Order: sequence, then C-alpha cells, then structure tokens
Amino acid sequence: QVQLVESGGGLVQAGGSLRLNCAASGRTFNGYRMAWFRQAPGKEREFVAAISWNIETTYYTDSVKGRFTISRDSAKNTVYLQMNSLKPEDTAVYYCATAPWASTRARDYDFWGPGTQVTVSS
Repeated sequence: QVQLVESGGGLVQAGGSLRLNCAASGRTFNGYRMAWFRQAPGKEREFVAAISWNIETTYYTDSVKGRFTISRDSAKNTVYLQMNSLKPEDTAVYYCATAPWASTRARDYDFWGPGTQVTVSS
C-alpha cells in the first residue's frame, strides 16, 4: 500500500525559508512522477512542483519559479521541496502526491499524503 507522509511545515516570516519532506513507501517509484500541490482556504488545490523519479526532470508553476526547488533522494525514498523567499500568498496546506505520468492536474494523481500546514506571516 502506497503511503506518503509530509513533514517540515510551520510558521515563518515573509522572506524566510522552509524545507518540506515527503516520505514515500509501498512501491517502487521508478517511472513515476512525484509532485507538491497546495491548497489555501477557500481556494482550489493547485500544482506547485513536480519531479520525474528516474530522470529528475523538474516542473514548477510560474509563481514559485526561482524560489522553490523540488528534489528527491532515491536511497531514502523521500521528496523535498525547498522553499525560499516565502511570501504570505504561499500560505496553504502542502500535499505530496504521486502519479504514473506527467501531469499538473490534481485528478491525475492517485495517492496523496495528509498534508502539512505552511503559514507565512507578513
């Protein structure tokens, strides 16, 4: 059974940094896409970043390019999201998810973690 567990969220001031972790288990992730989504109160879940497990190709939504970096450690089966220069509009619950193909649509991801709260104060 696939399990994804996020950690690393918290409260940070604008301009600060956080690193989110996603511990993955239950299958081999070779050939799969790992992604981070986020959902702010009253808003739809939105794509943030993704990485192809095998070839480490990365994808980002425009609003985080140059500030966020997604990476993975295959030995630890963990995906990371390094978030720098955080802004109040980055405040949301951040979710880790996995899909068998490249996509930025939440509905294409079949396994999700429970999420971790990120709050950026101004």
